[in-house]
Amino acid sequence: MFELLGIPPQVLMGQLLLGLINGSFYAVLSLGLAVIFGLLNIINFAHGALYMAGAFVAWMLLNYLGIGYWPALILAPLIVGAFGIVLERTMLSRLYHLDHLYGLLLTFGLALIIQGLFRNYYGISGLPYQIPNLLSGGQNLGFMFLPNYRAWVVVASVLVCFGTWFMIEKTRLGAYLRAATENPVLVGAFGVNVPLMIMLTYGFGVALAGFAGVLAAPIYSVNPTMGEQLIIVVFAVVVIGGMGSIMGAILTGYMLGIVEGLTRVFYPEGSAVVIFVIMAIVLMIKPEGLFGRPA
Repeated sequence: MFELLGIPPQVLMGQLLLGLINGSFYAVLSLGLAVIFGLLNIINFAHGALYMAGAFVAWMLLNYLGIGYWPALILAPLIVGAFGIVLERTMLSRLYHLDHLYGLLLTFGLALIIQGLFRNYYGISGLPYQIPNLLSGGQNLGFMFLPNYRAWVVVASVLVCFGTWFMIEKTRLGAYLRAATENPVLVGAFGVNVPLMIMLTYGFGVALAGFAGVLAAPIYSVNPTMGEQLIIVVFAVVVIGGMGSIMGAILTGYMLGIVEGLTRVFYPEGSAVVIFVIMAIVLMIKPEGLFGRPA
């Protein structure tokens, strides 16, 4: 294959793949944030810690109970989602009528507590999680080697992201959710249990973070700081896509992952800040985000 600006095709495609992998995590995590903010108006700063908790739950299921990757892919998000429901019922439900800042401060504090607990018990060196046998190895595409597990991460991310978008935008349940956000009193008058819907929505949003954590466990070492830096990038993704925009979070997540990968090829020094530069430009030109609605 030909070289592009002196860059070997293997290097270019490898970084594009890495960018797509990162974009898959950005998309799933920013989708969870967009669901929670768009439907509940809560800025969930604990999202990164709950992503880390999903990875740790998968690790504990394997090492303490002998439960492998595939059951953990279902069980870990359910456990993290149930924990999220407890948080919503006991703490967050008291803040819905207050300024966004209170929710941000509460979830930031919860993130520090969750991360501190895992750091205290497991340290920060990282714990290995084996790739399932079904997804070990890879495919030789001629110009690059594609690991099976990384291809699975992209496929799983796309299925979950667009499945969630379809549920919220195209089904009756999604219509109830969106109506409950706009006018909870009116929706409640029609017999819909609005507090239950809010509780389950928050649980679903954090379950998405737990799902991303399980996907990440075999790629990255499972450690208490794995969500610490990622959450800052994911917030930038949500802001660029438009706060509360479901499709904006998904498309922007994949797009920025690929942009970040290409930046590593052509200007490696800028790869760590390119997303934040894009965020600053977008906010100057279109403050509501690329897919957001003007206030």
